[in-house]
Amino acid sequence: MPDPIPANLGSGPGAPLPDAPLPDALTGHWVDTRAPRALRPYLKLARIERPVGWQLLLLPCWWAGGLAAIAGGKAFPDVWHCLLFLVGAIVMRAAGSTFNDIVDRKLDAQVARTRGRPLPSGQVTAKAAALFMVGLSLVGLVILLQFNRFTVILGIASLAIVAVYPFMKRITQMPQFVLGLAFSWGGLVGWSAVFGRLDAPAYLIYAAAVVWTIGYDTIYALQDIEDDVIAGIKSSARYFGSFNREAIGACFGLAVLLSAAATWTAGGGIVAWLGVAGFAGHLGWQVAQIKGVTPPLALKLFRSNWNAGLLLATGFALDALSRFALQS
Repeated sequence: MPDPIPANLGSGPGAPLPDAPLPDALTGHWVDTRAPRALRPYLKLARIERPVGWQLLLLPCWWAGGLAAIAGGKAFPDVWHCLLFLVGAIVMRAAGSTFNDIVDRKLDAQVARTRGRPLPSGQVTAKAAALFMVGLSLVGLVILLQFNRFTVILGIASLAIVAVYPFMKRITQMPQFVLGLAFSWGGLVGWSAVFGRLDAPAYLIYAAAVVWTIGYDTIYALQDIEDDVIAGIKSSARYFGSFNREAIGACFGLAVLLSAAATWTAGGGIVAWLGVAGFAGHLGWQVAQIKGVTPPLALKLFRSNWNAGLLLATGFALDALSRFALQS
């Protein structure tokens, strides 16, 4: 039997249409305009039309890969690893999002931004979504098995955090911290894929990614504060309250300090430090915009973290290249 469509969906003024683009999707994305209608609910479960999620999941992998190239004296981060991280981020973000939506389908039905998602709107059953998630997870396992044994075990260990995250918004005021632990795992994996172990730069860039995630996901949660109060959903945005700007600024500041420490311990040069400076400048710009933030601006700032993280990743990659060229 399919899950019943919530009574507050599909009727009344302002109710979302079952096949309408979701509020935080990219405008005019091919999933909403050209994909076969039968596939659209599954593509939306996978968040294909909302790519910033896999982008943010990918960046710590690339950060660590860049630091590993610097520390190892390589000309560039391992290209094959970077491609595996890219595909793996898309697939595992899709699997994780599907699991999250299965767990949260009743809560999602109570929040305006999420009630049009495939599960709360009745477009997909929980059983079909679970089968979809298993298929995605198997693809992710195949990708993980391309790495060394240490990295395979490390990658599997992350599943414990992924499994508990959807329940955190019910029991803790800071579910964003648990999200950070899961979303930043690439900071460990990107390093271990090269060296088969973990060293100080990996731990430091992982910690940087954790606090960065808390900051940007708090910005994201600013969109839903009113609905979250009604639904009883806990979030860092609710917890910080009128001090959201200061708390986000503190998270971003700590992310910069930790990424700088990772750069120093990996032996980064001037180009890597320019990447850290660009990262810091972008995060500072975001904090300056938060005062009086509206939901559309919150979404814009959240998405902009892809650009912020790319500045850091580019700095690391180009630093490895420039240092290798000078030594050749």
